[in-house]
Amino acid sequence: MATDGDFLLRYKAVSNKLKKRFLRKPNVAEASEQFGQLAKELKQQDCLQYAGFCNLAMARCEQTLFNAPGEAMALTEAARLFLQEEKEAQRLRCPGFEEHLQAAINCFSFAIKVYIELNQPVMAASLCLELGNALKDMNKLGEAMVYFQRAAELQTQVPIECLLSLGYVASCKILAGAFLDVIVKCEVSRVLLLMLLQPPPQKLLPEHAQTLEKYDWESFDSHSHVNYLPEEVFLLLQSVVMACQENDVESLKVLQVELWPLLTAEQNHLLHLVLQEMISPSGQGI
Repeated sequence: MATDGDFLLRYKAVSNKLKKRFLRKPNVAEASEQFGQLAKELKQQDCLQYAGFCNLAMARCEQTLFNAPGEAMALTEAARLFLQEEKEAQRLRCPGFEEHLQAAINCFSFAIKVYIELNQPVMAASLCLELGNALKDMNKLGEAMVYFQRAAELQTQVPIECLLSLGYVASCKILAGAFLDVIVKCEVSRVLLLMLLQPPPQKLLPEHAQTLEKYDWESFDSHSHVNYLPEEVFLLLQSVVMACQENDVESLKVLQVELWPLLTAEQNHLLHLVLQEMISPSGQGI
C-alpha cells in the first residue's frame, strides 16, 4: 500500500520534469505517460483519491499537448475515481464535506465541455447520464435533474435517447415531490406533537428545541429554515406555536378552522387534542 510520502515523492519527481530548464523543453508526453502509470498503480492499491489526482495531472499534460481526446479520457477516469472514493466514504459513514463528490462533478463537467468542443455530443451526453445516475443514487435529485436535462439537450439528433433522458428528469421530479410531501407531513406532525406534549424546558431535547426555534416570531427570516413548507402553512403553524405559548384558546380555535383543509386527518386530530388540552389541561407532560 502506497503511503502519502511515497505518493508525494513520485508525484513531485514527475512534476519536476515539466519545469522549464535552460535550452531544454520539458518532455510533457513522457510526464503524461508516467502520471498515467502512477495512477494505475495507485488504483490497484485502492488509493483512489491519489489515482484521481494523477489522472488530473495527466489531463493537464494532454491539454498542453493539444490532445483533447486524451484530456477528456483522463478527466473522465479522474471523475470516476473521485466518485468511487465518495461512495466508499458514504458507505463507511465517514464525516466529510463531500469534497470527493465535488471533485468528481468538476472533472465530469470539464470532460463534458471538452467533448462538446470536439463536436461529440453523444459522448458528452453519456457522461451527463453517468453523473446524473450517480447523483440520483445518492438521493441528490435536484442535481441529478440538471445533468439529465443537459443530456436531453445534447441528444436532439437522437429522439429516442432524448425522450429517455427526459423520462429520467420526470422520474426525479416525481421522486423529489414524493420525498418533499413526506418531509412536510413529518414537520407539521412534529410541531403539533410538541404543542400537545408541552415538555418543560429542562426536558426539551435539543432537536425539539431547534424545531421550535424555527417558528419563533423574533427569529429573522424564519421561513428560510423550513422553506419546504408552503408559506401559508408555515405562517399558520407559527401562529399556532405562539397561541399555545400564550395559552390563547380563542386564537387557536380560529387557526384550527383555517388549518383544517390543509392538514391530514391525523394532524387535524392532533390539533383538536392540543385545543382540548388548552381548554382543560391534564397536567401531564414528558
